[in-house]
Formats: sequence, structure tokens, C-alpha cells
Amino acid sequence: MVKLYETGAYLLNGTEIVTDEEEVKAKTGQDVTPEEAAKQTMAYGILSAHNTSDNMERLQIKFDKLTSHDITFVGIIQTARASGLEKFPIPYVLTNCHNSLCAVGGTINEDDHMFGLTCAKKYGGVYVPPHQAVIHQFAREMLAGGGKMILGSDSHTRYGALGTMAMGEGGPELVKQLLNKTYDIKMPGVVGIYLDGEPMKGVGPQDVALAIIGATFANGYVNNKVMEFVGPGVSKLSADFRIGIDVMTTETTCLSSIWTTDEKIKEFYEIHGRTEDYKELNPGAVTYYDGMVYVNLSEIKPMIAMPFHPSNVYTIDEVNANLEDVLHDVEKKALVSLDGAVDYSLQNKIRNGKLYVDQGLIAGCAGGGFENICAAADIIKGHYIGSDEFTFSVYPASTPIYMELVKNGAVADLMAAGTIVKTAFCGPCFGAGDTPANNAFSIRHSTRNFPNREGSKLQSGQIASVALMDARSIAATAANKGYLTPATAMDVEYTGKKYHFDSNIYANRVFDSHGVADPSVEIQFGPNIKDWPAMSPLPENLILKVVSEIHDPVTTTDELIPSGETSSYRSNPLGLAEFALSRKDPAYVGRAKEVQAAQKAIEAGECPLSALEELKPVMEKIKEAYPDAGEGNIGVGSTIFAVKPGDGSAREQAASCQKVLGGWANIANEYATKRYRSNLINWGMLPFITEENHEALSFKNGDYIFVPDVRKAVEEKAAEIKAYVVGDSLKEITLTLGDMTDNEREIILKGCLINYYRG
Repeated sequence: MVKLYETGAYLLNGTEIVTDEEEVKAKTGQDVTPEEAAKQTMAYGILSAHNTSDNMERLQIKFDKLTSHDITFVGIIQTARASGLEKFPIPYVLTNCHNSLCAVGGTINEDDHMFGLTCAKKYGGVYVPPHQAVIHQFAREMLAGGGKMILGSDSHTRYGALGTMAMGEGGPELVKQLLNKTYDIKMPGVVGIYLDGEPMKGVGPQDVALAIIGATFANGYVNNKVMEFVGPGVSKLSADFRIGIDVMTTETTCLSSIWTTDEKIKEFYEIHGRTEDYKELNPGAVTYYDGMVYVNLSEIKPMIAMPFHPSNVYTIDEVNANLEDVLHDVEKKALVSLDGAVDYSLQNKIRNGKLYVDQGLIAGCAGGGFENICAAADIIKGHYIGSDEFTFSVYPASTPIYMELVKNGAVADLMAAGTIVKTAFCGPCFGAGDTPANNAFSIRHSTRNFPNREGSKLQSGQIASVALMDARSIAATAANKGYLTPATAMDVEYTGKKYHFDSNIYANRVFDSHGVADPSVEIQFGPNIKDWPAMSPLPENLILKVVSEIHDPVTTTDELIPSGETSSYRSNPLGLAEFALSRKDPAYVGRAKEVQAAQKAIEAGECPLSALEELKPVMEKIKEAYPDAGEGNIGVGSTIFAVKPGDGSAREQAASCQKVLGGWANIANEYATKRYRSNLINWGMLPFITEENHEALSFKNGDYIFVPDVRKAVEEKAAEIKAYVVGDSLKEITLTLGDMTDNEREIILKGCLINYYRG
């Protein structure tokens, strides 16, 4: 089904995989090195065209367009304004698909929308009102273009199937683009994803995506690399099918994606009235990839990613055949993620030997596409979901899609079966819509199923479970009144309805400045929109208190800062920070604030010991070895340890919330994604790495760590940084910072990106 090559591989003429250089020479008559052939990837060509440096090993990228949604754009624009923003230098689209619902008892979220609209007018952007489209569907319909690059402040910014290399990053990386700066990265590796065969009837894009995620996530095969989709199987997939696979590549932890393009992608652009944006893309005749993933589409069956990660994959047939064993395995894995906070069991979901599901959802950038919903309507037509616990909701990804589904009768077929059809909204993906009941089991064609993400509150004893599936099998389950069913078990004639895009829907509702700024417009602020607090530069010496210690194999950004009900505070840095680690370590905020009081005393010219009495013996021990420490040359802050933090969302708040609570660093064995590490750096936090085994650390929660001459170490690009755990003695430990650009080091030294641009 999915095979990973152990070495790099050549692709000849886009069809033949060869691993031996001599065989390449024999077949082509060319003596080509891997380095030369790597320049024939589509990714290399696009990156080269957007690189502003003269060094393809150290890229300085300028993007063609930017896009954000209403959980991120307020903070981004506020940061850019504080850094000297005058106008948007490139098209910047502000969509409203996360904070779409008015906060209960107030208009906090609508205030954010009005902030976005007035900023689009003032700085020359595009504003998409709530319920019109989810961020990525609007980008597919209106922004993508062959050979272009788009940067979005959402991790699922993936438009590779349309020939656009897109990346999801934290907000500060968009700020840099808004200030005419660059996105600085090493040349990423490129891994070929070779598609062969053709999907069987009833298999959808989520099934293919989950199979790839299951094969590549845990081993990091494509981590921070570009996934390049090639092979004869690509032509067997529709544009919508490719898009559905592509958007889920984020869950492999890759950096970006790009696909070969053909007549089907050209037709997509024609349907949307943008034929000029199509570009044919193919790898060169002899192309080298750093790795190769072979995917036989014909062998893929309906898949399910069981709680609590998209990589926890099985075929649906496997689950149904080994129900008790699979559920028991899920429960064992949950012990790690849930820390025993709740009694967790799925055994009560077995009814008459079958798995009963409480909720089905097709939504957002992954599930809400036209073909997915048409197929779901074909499957459920003539059936009824029943009147028990099971509910079924469908969210088309844009109003143009919704309109066409109304016209072609799909909405009527869905609703007749008991389905609720709603407007474009990302809420179900992160816990702000269709939140399940306690102990409920939900199947969703959406992007993630992390613990807590669907709205659970472990600190209140509440837990629900989400499994990811394709829209087709979700509809089959709905037709079977909530009993888990693969779409391949249904006898269905798929109608294959054709899509017609109505551009008037956007023309009549979306504000488009066409790049013309109007400085006379006054930005509309709501009472919950706050400026970033002042942040100090990195001190000469640093005292860190470990205030949280997380030993999970991977820590998601949702565990660092919860999604869902906290979204109303996304525009209020201090208000949102109150929720940091609330579902993972509820005591974190209080501990961090206690330490922050000492730093605030320093900034006020007062003695830090008066604000934090426990610091006195720590300082005394430090001064025995470093007598000059503390004389106006020291800072005090908090840090957390996590084995591998940062999987998941690009939301910068996972880092900024730690920063505004006085965080100076993270310590980790490794960082799950580039975007989380970048967020730390952009908020002036040291992304420390320790090689110590997490089960035998030389420090623990509550310990103080002294980092002498830390500023000098950053300035001089020290390979290793000596630090000391402060106890009865100073116990030396070694930390590293990994690879950093000169600009990133300067940002750390200045204390944050805002300070860096203020000068």
C-alpha cells in the first residue's frame, strides 16, 4: 500500500523510480550527480524563482501572497503596526472562518472582524466576511497560481495540488513579509510521493492521506521537507481528490508540498475563471529526491485514524474485525496523552459486536469540498440517520460550493436523511462547533483529532474522542444509523456531478482594495483588542525556573495553548495567556507569573529578591562562582521542558503566551516542527535543546537553571552553551540552540521581533 525507500531515489521521465546511479547512466546515457539532479525537482524551480539571495543553500524567500484567518490576523497586524507597517506590500487576504461566531454575551469576535475590515481598507488588503469561505478554500478558488508561493498563518496552508507551493507559519513570519523582509530557511530536502494505480470505488482523498501519514509521521521521514507528488497515479485523481490529499500533508510534519499539474488542474482554473493562473509543472527528465514514498492507490482501503493523532491509522475493516483489541490499544495510548486526568474507555461503544458512533462531521478545508459532499449525498440518499444519539453535520467549505450543492440537489438529499447542513466554518476542527458530549465518539472528515481539540476539558473531567475518516465512509456510517461502516460496503452509484463556480457570490460580498491603501481609514478597535506588552532584550546572564515538565513523546500546540473556547481571547495577549497549558498543566500560569514578578522588579529598577523570596538562596549560590552576577546584568524568567513540542497548529500563541508570562526559553530534546521553533525565536525565546534522556534529566520541575554569558553565547554563535542547575552546588549541563540565521540571533538579542524592527 505505502512503501518508504531507505535511500534517495531518481525519477526518470516522471514515471520510473531508480535508486542506482549506474542504472541511471545506463538508461539515460547521462552521468548525473544527485546534486545536479536535485535541481530538477519542481520544488527547486519554484524556490529558486522566489529566492532573493544568491545562495540556494540559504534561502531568503519573498512570497507572492499572504493569507490569515481571524484567530491570527489581529495579532499579526498589531505586531506589524508596532514594527512600522504603512501598507500591505503584497496581496494579503483576511478570512473570517475561525472566530465566526459571536462570543456569548458580547461581540468580542465581531469586533475582530471589524478590525480586519478597517485594516484591509487602510493598508490595502482583502477581507472575506464570516461564513463566506474557510481560509484554504478561498485561497484555492481565488489566490492559488501555478509556480506561485503563498504564506499563511495556518498550518494547513497547502495548495500544492494546484501548482502553488504554500507554507503555514506562525504570525511573525507573515509580519516579516508585510515589512518587506524575507523568509529565511535552509534549502529543504525534497521527497517524492510516487502515486501509482487508481483508488477503488468508495475510497476518498482522506483515506489516501491517512495511509501516507501513518507511514511517515512517527519516523519523521518527511519532517520539514517538501513533499513532491509525481507518478502515473496523479492523472487518475480529480482536482478535488488531489486537494483533499494535499491539505492533510501538514500532519506528516512536512514543510510544504507541490504536485505535477495537468489538464484536470487547468480545468479547475477554467471553472474558477482564472485560466491565466494555470501552469504546467513536471519534474525534469532525470530528477533526484532525498527520499521516495511509493503509494499504490489501488490497494488503499477506507481508513480511520483513531484517537488521538492522525497517524494512529487502521483500515476500517481492521477496526471492525478486531474491535476490542483496537479499542484497548487506543485506551493504552490515551494514558500517555491524558495523564490519567479522566477515566477513559471506549468499550461502551461496542453494541452487538459493532462500533457505535455518536457523531459524524464533514467540514472545513479537508472535508468540505464539492466532490466529498456530493459523494456523501449519493451514499446517504434514501436512508435516514435515525433518532438515537447519532448526529450528522456537513459544512461546505465556501458559499459558492454551498450554492452549487443547493442547485444540484445534494443539500436536499442530505437534509432529507436527517443531516444538518451549515455554513463555511472551521469551528468543528478545533472545538468551537459541534462539540461532542462527554464520552462521545465522533468521526470527522477534518484535519486533526488531538486530545482536547474537539472541546474536551480534562480539568473538568470531560473527554470526548475524535477519529478521522473520509466523507464517504462517514456518510456510509450515517446511512447505517451510526454503526461504523466503510463506504466500500455500500452499493452506490456515484453521480459525479459537475461543479459550476459563481464568482458573483464573492464579488458582491468580499471587500477587495485591489492593493490600494487608504491611510485616512481609522482602524476599529474593540475593547478586547490589546497591544503587545513591552518585552526586554536578552540579558547578559539568565536565571530560568523550570515551571512545567512534559514527558509525552510529542506535545501539540493545542496542549500548549488550547483551541476552542479560548478563541475569543486571541486578540488579547494577556487574556489569552491565562489559558496557557491549562489542559496539560493547570498550575503553569501561576508558577510562571511568580517568576515573572522578579523580572518585572528588575525592569522597574528594584531588587528581584523582594518580589521572589525563593530566589535569594539561588542568587547566593550563583554568586559564589559568579560574584559579578546580578549587578544590573541578569534577567529572571521561566522555561518549560517538553520532549518534542510544537506538533500541529502554526498559531504563534503557543509561544507568545509563554513569552508574555515571562518565559525566556523552551528546553526540548527536539522540536516537532520548524514553525513552532520559529515562533519561539520570533518572540525572543531561546529554543534550547538538550541531549539528556527525558527520563533522567539533571533538572526537574521547580529547579532553577543559571545560564551565564548567554547573550555573549548567542552573539558569538557558540556551538554549546554551558548552564548550571542550582542546588547545593552548581551542576553543569550543556544546551545547544541549533542552526540559526544572523537575523534570528538578532531577534533573540533584541527580545522579540517587534523590538528588532523598532531598532
